[in-house]
Amino acid sequence: MKKVSVIISVLMCFAGTAFSQINNADDKIWRMDIDSATVTAQRIMKDIGVQQTKLDTVALRENISTSMADVLLQNTVIFIKSYGRATLSTTSFRGTAPSHTQVTWNGMKLNSPMLGMVDFSLIPSYFIDDASIYHGASSISITGGGLGGAITMNTKPSEDEGFTAKYIQGIASFNTYDSFFKLNYKNRNLQSSTRIAYTDSDNDFKYKNYNKKEYVKDENDNITGFDYPVERNKNGDYRDFHALQEFYFTANKNSHFGLSTWYMKSNRGVPMLNVDYRNESNSRSRQNEQTLRTVLSWDGSFPSVKLMAKTGYAYTDMSYIYSADDGTGRLIEMIHSQSHVNTAFAKFDAEYYLGKKWMFSANITAHQNSVNSKDNAILNSDSESVIGYKKSRFELSSFASAKYRPVERLGFALNLREEFYGDKNTPIIPAVFVNYIISKKGNITAKASLARNYRYPTLNDLYFMPGGNDSLDCETGYTYDGGIEFTLSNKKASLNGEITAFNSNIKNWIVWLPNFKGFWSPSNVKKVNSYGVEIKLKTNIDFDKIRKFNVDGNFAWTRSINHDNPANWADGSTGKQLVYIPEFSAAIKAGFSWKSWIFTYKWIYYSERFTTSNNEKNTKIGKLGAYFMNDISLEKRVGLSWANMSLKILVNNIFDEEYESVLSHPMAGRNFGFFIEIIPKFKRQK
Repeated sequence: MKKVSVIISVLMCFAGTAFSQINNADDKIWRMDIDSATVTAQRIMKDIGVQQTKLDTVALRENISTSMADVLLQNTVIFIKSYGRATLSTTSFRGTAPSHTQVTWNGMKLNSPMLGMVDFSLIPSYFIDDASIYHGASSISITGGGLGGAITMNTKPSEDEGFTAKYIQGIASFNTYDSFFKLNYKNRNLQSSTRIAYTDSDNDFKYKNYNKKEYVKDENDNITGFDYPVERNKNGDYRDFHALQEFYFTANKNSHFGLSTWYMKSNRGVPMLNVDYRNESNSRSRQNEQTLRTVLSWDGSFPSVKLMAKTGYAYTDMSYIYSADDGTGRLIEMIHSQSHVNTAFAKFDAEYYLGKKWMFSANITAHQNSVNSKDNAILNSDSESVIGYKKSRFELSSFASAKYRPVERLGFALNLREEFYGDKNTPIIPAVFVNYIISKKGNITAKASLARNYRYPTLNDLYFMPGGNDSLDCETGYTYDGGIEFTLSNKKASLNGEITAFNSNIKNWIVWLPNFKGFWSPSNVKKVNSYGVEIKLKTNIDFDKIRKFNVDGNFAWTRSINHDNPANWADGSTGKQLVYIPEFSAAIKAGFSWKSWIFTYKWIYYSERFTTSNNEKNTKIGKLGAYFMNDISLEKRVGLSWANMSLKILVNNIFDEEYESVLSHPMAGRNFGFFIEIIPKFKRQK
């Protein structure tokens, strides 16, 4: 607990949020307008009791090279398990598995129907305009299955009239090049927005490999010592392309239409482990993916009623190819896993306000998933057909909610959700929320929630060849949390804070384990108790018109304990922390702006993580050490007659920390980047 108190003390000293943009008094320096938030004593009806973290525009637009994995890592209490730069990055929310975090984009579920999880390294933050984190029971208002929580990401129309454009070019270490372009046009009724992002990197950073030794010998060939070799990241190059086209149409003041289409093409090498003695000439792994998502939406506002309808389609073509030397110096495909996923989506949502005390809402969401997964390099000896599966599944989620505020200070909410998958359904998923304003001075509000939740198996869990288990049960979770939030402010400073304690019990946790047949298969084997504390603090200080200081900090203490009975006499996992779940994590982001200069400092901390279920500390591979990450950036903004410009230099991992997020996957040391942003000035039509 000493570690907890130390980190909490640090956060209390550096409470806050990302830096604000400023405008020079002589009006030669340009200003970036960001969304503002008005703090009131009364929580809006829709958010009664909800534990929610909203990511502001500054966090999402901080750097063109930033993915949503980086944004979540630096601005939330969510742990990101990353295999390295531009490789698989998944979430652990409140000590749960990646599949226990549900993710939506413009209302469409992004979780893979095959794997159940989302790779956040494939989502550029510049393609997201609005993002919110729903903790624990609060995720039920979004979708079912979020045993840890849910993340919503949305795009939205711009408020700028006429033509606007933006171009950003970045160059960074390891031959990394980032490009971003946005063109927007808006008139009274119609808006078009085009965004394009492209990244190209060799990703061949150097690192000291502590899993290998180079022996030093004397003139008699006797070993006199050893050293650890310096190697390069092998086969880690990547090329990512994203294009987003949107149209918005306003039929009248109460009716709006939108169309968003997002295309992504990724070609990535799978980096070799630092325990691999092979070289790239006789072993190579590649992961390629093409994904198209499109969503058509309509929303209407009427007296006391709000309606919304959405429909969409998503297609993914994903392949993993592993090639190896066949002994003749020729590379042949050992694995060629190919998956085609089609998803049709539809949603209808309604909200009804009965006076100022009651609000009712309901929605229904449908997804039709079709998966064709196969390994083209492996043939079935009996039928000489490829190994894999081809399955479809219809998923339907229905939701109803009632919210009641009998007096100004007190609010209650009841949510009910039921989900259908294939020919089965989950029991009713209930959630109860309450919040009470303890003091209007400081907006001190207490809130609590209690919920039961279910997550049904993925298609890989049920049908993967070989190993699928079609008799799996739903994972069941019981979650409750409670906390206090406050807001203090005056003309020059503000302080926002929130502290939440949570407890969750999950039964029938699905785990893939090796069996006696020689392959892995999923089973409902674990009973997990996850509990802990989350703290968020923000502060803004305006010294004067040209000097501003802001800090944003968060801290999480998470215990995620396996309470299942031992599988056999050698099973030492009972009563132990789940693998790759840090007990302590914290992040601080501080910024100081003066005139047209902006300096930002980021600090991230993770405690040790175990790589074995018995939490073995005395072996070299049993745990990953704690680490601190420090990044800085300096930005200069310039206003010209024809454009506004920004020049930015950043240094990541300034102290050259040596660490691993996943066992045997090296991470980059100190590295640099330079970015130039150009926003042309178009003449405004009167």
